[in-house]
Amino acid sequence: MPTSYTVLFLIIVAIAILTWLIPSGAYETTKAGNIIAGTYHQTASHPQGLWDIFMAPIRGMLGTETTPGAMEISFFIIVIGGFLGVITKTGALDAGISSVVKNNKGREKRLIPILMILFALGGTSFGMAEETMAFYPLLIPVMIAVGFDSIVAVGIVLIGSQIGCLASTTNPFATGVASQALGISPGDGIIWRILLLVVTLSAGIIYVYRYASKIEKNPEASLMYHQREADLEHFKINENMESITPKQKKVLTLFILTFVIMIFGLIPWSSINPKWTIFETFNTWLTNLPLLGALIGKDIAPFGTWYFTEITMLMFLMAVIIGIVYRMKEEDFVSTFISGAGELLGVALICAIARGIQVVMNDGMITATVLHWGEQGLSGLSSVVFIVLTFIFYIPMSFLIPSTSGLAAATMGIIGPMGNFAGVPEHLVVTAYQAGSGIVNLITPTSGVVMGGLALARVDLTIWLKFMVKLIVILFILTCIVLSIAAVM
Repeated sequence: MPTSYTVLFLIIVAIAILTWLIPSGAYETTKAGNIIAGTYHQTASHPQGLWDIFMAPIRGMLGTETTPGAMEISFFIIVIGGFLGVITKTGALDAGISSVVKNNKGREKRLIPILMILFALGGTSFGMAEETMAFYPLLIPVMIAVGFDSIVAVGIVLIGSQIGCLASTTNPFATGVASQALGISPGDGIIWRILLLVVTLSAGIIYVYRYASKIEKNPEASLMYHQREADLEHFKINENMESITPKQKKVLTLFILTFVIMIFGLIPWSSINPKWTIFETFNTWLTNLPLLGALIGKDIAPFGTWYFTEITMLMFLMAVIIGIVYRMKEEDFVSTFISGAGELLGVALICAIARGIQVVMNDGMITATVLHWGEQGLSGLSSVVFIVLTFIFYIPMSFLIPSTSGLAAATMGIIGPMGNFAGVPEHLVVTAYQAGSGIVNLITPTSGVVMGGLALARVDLTIWLKFMVKLIVILFILTCIVLSIAAVM
């Protein structure tokens, strides 16, 4: 398989070719820019050439008159990379998990729900994936030593974190990119995503816990029983796990506080209930205080109105505060922040390339035509059928484009507006996309996170798929139910 960059660029080429074949068209729009159904009309052809193809990623980053650029979300991704780099440098996350494991020695089965919730919180908030690799060497020996197997350890880490990504609430690489592509707040629809997280994570925890209990009663029930002796010999439990330091506890507190503040800032409180204006009232009071209001700043956005500019600032500010609290040297902080930002530069660039697809479609004026075809095809579909089909659509698409950011930026511009024709809000399309991508990320062999975790645990992919098949079916059914309920509410 070629990389996501190549796949997305080839899609740009294919779309450019289609601009020579598909009729150009346009819709009438409201003052807010929303499409008015039934107003489609054909326009003069605007075929895209080689110049347009190679300009597409650049225009995708900077934006055009017809397509907003990916600069805002790309810069946010770079800054959150720096923020996570600083967190990683402190070792607070590793020490926190180690501390939980150490404090529950002798009660390891109780670790299953505790750790799965922690990993899910990481997945749902900041897309925890590659960061989980450090925890396999810690958990695998513990689970094997107490009579479970390495599948239990992989289940805790991989299922926990990826169910969190499946039901992302504020994950910038999924919720953020998809919402920005549609011009909506990442906080829109967060209540339904929280519900999906609770439902699917509960199913995942019960699934792993029952498997561990079955092995506890009968060790031969383990799918890894054939190599248990070899695993006992291979994995050596680490009895000298370092305790979390006071400074690391402070860092963890600030880390959690960062995402709590972000969630409060993104949830559109007054839209949920017009009477919930406490944040606007407090903001007005604070900024009008003599001297203090001027020192803080007059242009503070109240909670409920935040967008990427505000949460980017939050990540940068909290990175600085964490660096100070941890007493990190200025030179170390700057180099760590830049290094962390550099690690996510590829993700930021992929957003621009994927947005280039929309640029070519819009400049070639075939977006409206594709939407018109969708409008005709969806005319007889209910909102429930549409949202379920959207969820199913994103499952194979996630194999084709493994990058969650690239997939969102490449497809949301079309699928989101199509939902309007079926009476489905755009935020629910975002949820369906995340769920489809999340299910794939539990089992796909093209994921370094999946294959890396299985390799560390010495679990064959075929054994993992055998273990996961029932859970995938359960998650699929539960997701369809939640999406269906949300579509009719």
